[in-house]
Amino acid sequence: MIAIDLGSNTLRVIRLDCEKSQYIDEYEKTVKTADGLADTGLVSDAAVERVIAALLEAKTKIDFSKYRLKAVTTEAIRKAENAQAVLEKIKKKTGIDFEVISGDEEARLTLLAVKHRLAQLRYPSKNFVVVDIGGGSTELIFHYEDEVIARSFPIGIVTIAQTYKTLENIEKALPDAMLAIEKFSSEVFATKGDINALVATAGTPTSVAAMKLGQTYATYDASKINGTALTVDELDLYLEKLLAMPFEQREETCGTGRSDLIAAGILIFKQLFKILECDQCVVVDDGLREGVALEGCKDF
Repeated sequence: MIAIDLGSNTLRVIRLDCEKSQYIDEYEKTVKTADGLADTGLVSDAAVERVIAALLEAKTKIDFSKYRLKAVTTEAIRKAENAQAVLEKIKKKTGIDFEVISGDEEARLTLLAVKHRLAQLRYPSKNFVVVDIGGGSTELIFHYEDEVIARSFPIGIVTIAQTYKTLENIEKALPDAMLAIEKFSSEVFATKGDINALVATAGTPTSVAAMKLGQTYATYDASKINGTALTVDELDLYLEKLLAMPFEQREETCGTGRSDLIAAGILIFKQLFKILECDQCVVVDDGLREGVALEGCKDF
């Protein structure tokens, strides 16, 4: 089973062996789908070409013709005025037909992947919240023993970075920009009670965890990232380290074109710690693409 997740910043592909329940092949590329979207309301021609090029490259590394495939896309395409034209062009050039999924479906599939990974890690908590900080949206998924409460918010590292431009402006704007997240979280806590753990997924948490472990973008090892603990104080520490690096080193650490976005993401991440009244989280690499693959394997 091959799953493809076209996000607002990154294209992620994975192949799951359904019989063995093992991830076999994976591919990831920064494509900046949402680049300029905040200003124009459109996915740019340049972004479309980056997506097409990445998909064609992925096909040279993974034989798509031999396996069932499901491709999904999220907030950037949900918001784009030219979404239909973009998806038609991608299908024409690559043969891949993307499904635009809702924020609720994105949260459900992400939780499926996170729970699968937590089970493998033998992580004990039953009441926890997952934060998925994406390029164009952030999902909060509260998991209680008897209920899951999830919501997607149009706050992402690409859209925030391109709307507010500087880290100083971002830091000033976030309390108001994330007020809906704060209200939602307060309502959940009031009705369902506290959570015991914070689980973080997507590029910002995994990049900070990689810095903590001494990994770069080129040496990134998800098997070591999974289960890594991060404290809110470490977010300040690694943001300072990132900003102190020469530009070339930042790019090596975070990946080409990602360092400014990761810096913005850390500020969003810090605000989430504050909103959720947590001082520590566990990082999981698995996200939407793994959830799509796991779901697809259910019918195998």
